[in-house]
Amino acid sequence: MSVARINVKYLRKTLTHPRYYTTATSPIEDEYTKTPQYPKILDLTRFHVRKRERQDHNGNIKAVKTVEEKQIKLNMPKYYGFKCFILSEEDIPYDNLTLTQHITKTHLIVNDQLSFAESFDGNVDFKSLRDDIEEVLILGYEGYRKSIDIEEKRLTNVQSENMLSSILVQQIHRAIFTNLMSNYPHLQNTQMDIDPRIESSWFVGGISDTGEAENDRGINDKVFHYAGKPTLTVRSEIPLLPEMSLDAVEKSDFEVPHFEYSPQTVGVFRDRRRIVNTPGFWPGETHQFGLISYHKRGHMLERSYEDDHLEGLHRQGILASFSWLNAQANFLGFTTYNDLTYPLLTQTVITNGQLWSFYVYQLNTMLMHLRFEDQNQKKNICWATKELKLFEEIKDHKVIGFNDDVLKMLIKFYTNIPKERVGVEMRPYLSKEENVIAEYVDDDKRQWLEREYKFITSNRPRHKLPYEVYHWEKIYKIDHKKRVMDPRRRPFELFINPWNRPYDERKPFYIPRKFRPDVKKHVGRNAKDMINSDFANNFTNNFANLDQEPSDLSLLMEQCKQYVREKWEDKDKRKEKNKVTDSESEDENENDETNWDKCDDCVLTNYPST
Repeated sequence: MSVARINVKYLRKTLTHPRYYTTATSPIEDEYTKTPQYPKILDLTRFHVRKRERQDHNGNIKAVKTVEEKQIKLNMPKYYGFKCFILSEEDIPYDNLTLTQHITKTHLIVNDQLSFAESFDGNVDFKSLRDDIEEVLILGYEGYRKSIDIEEKRLTNVQSENMLSSILVQQIHRAIFTNLMSNYPHLQNTQMDIDPRIESSWFVGGISDTGEAENDRGINDKVFHYAGKPTLTVRSEIPLLPEMSLDAVEKSDFEVPHFEYSPQTVGVFRDRRRIVNTPGFWPGETHQFGLISYHKRGHMLERSYEDDHLEGLHRQGILASFSWLNAQANFLGFTTYNDLTYPLLTQTVITNGQLWSFYVYQLNTMLMHLRFEDQNQKKNICWATKELKLFEEIKDHKVIGFNDDVLKMLIKFYTNIPKERVGVEMRPYLSKEENVIAEYVDDDKRQWLEREYKFITSNRPRHKLPYEVYHWEKIYKIDHKKRVMDPRRRPFELFINPWNRPYDERKPFYIPRKFRPDVKKHVGRNAKDMINSDFANNFTNNFANLDQEPSDLSLLMEQCKQYVREKWEDKDKRKEKNKVTDSESEDENENDETNWDKCDDCVLTNYPST
């Protein structure tokens, strides 16, 4: 190589004098200890590495200090939601009781009468209350069924029975509540909800599936999502006392049936849902402990086989009780990864006015993962009754065959007095100062968390169509490889699964250039950059031509959207003026629509840590 071609500048850089680095030496006495200290020996197999990762994940969720942030943290791995097995209150497949007991880890005890309801307090004017109940039944059955409005609605048998049971339950509750309030003061400090929304999600292990990917991984945990709508619920500030202590439950020999097949074999199918736990009220409510819940049973009219009739009721009672308590436990700081430290109790009633089923459910554990299947000895317990008739029939404005035992059992549910747990920390995994986001002082952080939490709990799908592989792609690109010359741009061609998108990978809300004229072009284009940038304090000065200055981030977003709309309207006018061809116009419209979707979809963004 010629010497003339040597780069002299590069040669000078490479031939500089070498640099020597030294570190400060520590005293000799710090290098030695009396006893040798070795690093912890860790098992580096795949199973134990994954186990430590899950333990760290569970610890991170436990360390979150507010209820809403815990729920956001649970949904962080999946923006589009998890593949959940959907459980509905009124859609009960046949032969479903074994699966229900397995996924809720429930031991079922069925008797003709609940044991703790045998004794009846004499402070109740039973005769007066019975007369009120009979009057309610006569008015409901004879007055409701002959109503002209009901005949004009042309309801089905299921809808008619559900509406009748809803009316009767509310009036029976009012009669019992009025009669008992003077002798039982705890009823005065309760709250009643009519048709609340109950949703609950949890992970369950030990269930196989038909997925091919699981052949290599083995049986993994499944997500179950329950959605129900009770007729009426009653809540209190303090919980009911448990029937059994946790120590007694662990030492007991209660058995839970094991369901080792796929839930799809018994009519339970999957859909994509976010992890939502809603016990019928918002976080921060003072009355967070459920006392009684009433449920409809009109769906039983559509079941053809009477042999499975009672199992269907037990399935409804177990799922309704477990899901309500599980959602309440999530509002107390516990999650599907962090177990309860004390038991919770609730009382459930399934009725249509004439037939009554009573359930008492004690929630002892929420850990049902595969790795806790053998370690966790705690089991949930459900005490249940068979179908009981409150009366035989109503004829000539009289109730015939009234059953006093059924009414006494219902009264006992109301006279079960909740008591404070002495020496028990009710919310051990929540912060003492700020356990809900409403207690945050930072306005932007509080508003962002509230918007994110409500977006998650709504389970509202996106306005865009979900990702899918089209039929022609499946035929010509995946199965037969007939389009090898096409550019690879689709996610399945790039080995990308869009459904695995984490929740924290959302692009922040875009702020148009018009609202940031005093900074560089690439600065402040994202909403979170606006909050962290130096010019955030003087940002409102750029809105001199607007009618109203933005007081918060939500108003800023609306103004940005309005600006983008006006900009695109000007584009359309220019197109018409210049007589753009149809093909070019379609291309521009597609680009504009994409930009608008991008702007509208990025409202929910990650809030910066402060």
